[in-house]
Amino acid sequence: MTDPRKADYEENKLAKRLRHQVGDAIADFNMIEEGDKVMVCLSGGKDSHGLLDVLLSLQQKSPVKFELVAVNLDQKQPGFPARVLPEYLESRGVRFHIEEQDTYSTVKRVIPIGKTMCSLCSRLRRGILYRVAGELGCTKIALGHHRDDVLATFFLNLFHGGKLKAMPAKLVSDDGRHTVIRPLVYVAESDLLEFSKTRNFPIIPCTLCGSQDNLQRQVIGDMLRGWEKAHPGRIESIQRALTDVVPSHLLDRKLFDFANLQPAAAGTVQAGEPLFAEA
Repeated sequence: MTDPRKADYEENKLAKRLRHQVGDAIADFNMIEEGDKVMVCLSGGKDSHGLLDVLLSLQQKSPVKFELVAVNLDQKQPGFPARVLPEYLESRGVRFHIEEQDTYSTVKRVIPIGKTMCSLCSRLRRGILYRVAGELGCTKIALGHHRDDVLATFFLNLFHGGKLKAMPAKLVSDDGRHTVIRPLVYVAESDLLEFSKTRNFPIIPCTLCGSQDNLQRQVIGDMLRGWEKAHPGRIESIQRALTDVVPSHLLDRKLFDFANLQPAAAGTVQAGEPLFAEA
């Protein structure tokens, strides 16, 4: 039989770790500033639920005053439980807005059966959410992408796109009108899963992207989980690598001026450089 005191201790420990990691990300990338009105994109999944919960907790304690408004895009998926999120948000006293747009029919009509729907679905969602953010007067748009999403994107670009590119923690939209933030970039998906269970969030599964099997992102996710199981700590090491890039030790001539690199004086070796290349 589980000791309730131990369960409470572990739950509080997890919540504290998430607050700490999200707080660090917000501070490191200056995500939220005094007077910001943050639109939290709430899909109904564990990640966005966790994001909203942690931001609500930080809002109460932060010396920086900011507003939160939860926004859900009802894409008119068949069987979508339309009252679940409004009732949950009302019970927590959270200001919210439900935007109804039938993107489900558009995606199903345009994308052939068996093809990946994520790209079109995300573009449609992004355009709608940007518009809603402007209408609500929001200064920041918070998305629920976590550490594992960032790493999966990095390896997808590495393996399939030929780029060293991941998900930015903070970006400005292409039209220059919106600032998008990802406060969960330091948070492990496994922690969000456990947090969702302890908080008993009303999870709403996706019947579009979330229903497709063998997506490359899922393959990469399986690879990362396999690595972490066989070599604990490897994922944290990869995450740290993304925060400590050395352009002079890569091959991108746009980031480092290799062509004009010269020694300080004839016959000298630059500090920190080996005399001979390692085998």
